Amino acid sequence: MFLEMQNIRKSYGEGESRVEVLRGVELSLEKGQFAVLFGPSGSGKSTLLNILGGIDTADEGEIRIGGLSVGGLNEKELSAYRRDHLGYVFQMYNLIPNLTVRENIEVGAYLSRKPLHVDELLETLGLSKHANKVPNQLSGGQQQRCSIGRAIVKNPDILLCDEPTGALDYNTSREILALIEKVNRVYGNTIVMVTHNEAIGQMADVVVRLRDGKVRSRKENEVRLSAEELEW
Repeated sequence: MFLEMQNIRKSYGEGESRVEVLRGVELSLEKGQFAVLFGPSGSGKSTLLNILGGIDTADEGEIRIGGLSVGGLNEKELSAYRRDHLGYVFQMYNLIPNLTVRENIEVGAYLSRKPLHVDELLETLGLSKHANKVPNQLSGGQQQRCSIGRAIVKNPDILLCDEPTGALDYNTSREILALIEKVNRVYGNTIVMVTHNEAIGQMADVVVRLRDGKVRSRKENEVRLSAEELEW
């Protein structure tokens, strides 16, 4: 198993104000699988994603990625873990406004020991014609494509996506999902996506539902729909 999360627990606050956000989460994925996490607000989805991403730490439990135990890493080692193994795509694009599309993507490449070829990636992203534009010259969908490019150029083992289509319209959302689907197929990255869009679950390998800080169900799709086939 490539990714394993065992008995992950996380609380915030102390005494009477203490809130248990994660209550013994178990999750495992094979390399290259695409997993979607569903759950109501407050179910622990984003907290789990942040712990997996080394942004937050669990109170208890163990995370192993490709045999590496994440929980015992110090801050310097965590930085190396984020740099070498992870890519992030958020709802907000977080692009550097005075850099071009190419330069924004190259920022990610500089962080990697095994970066993808930028020109080839620009072609995959459909951004070759926009490589020299700055973010405010792009549509929302193009900015999200650039954000995905910056994350994926590092050639990360795991791509973490937190509501990547939340700020986009229907047609642009489908285009971005098709791009994420293509990235998964072409580069073989393991993808973990948090979303409220139930339709997206149909294109994933694994659908996980959280409620009250626990995994309530885990289902593997025998047949995956393509992004183009999704409707909502």
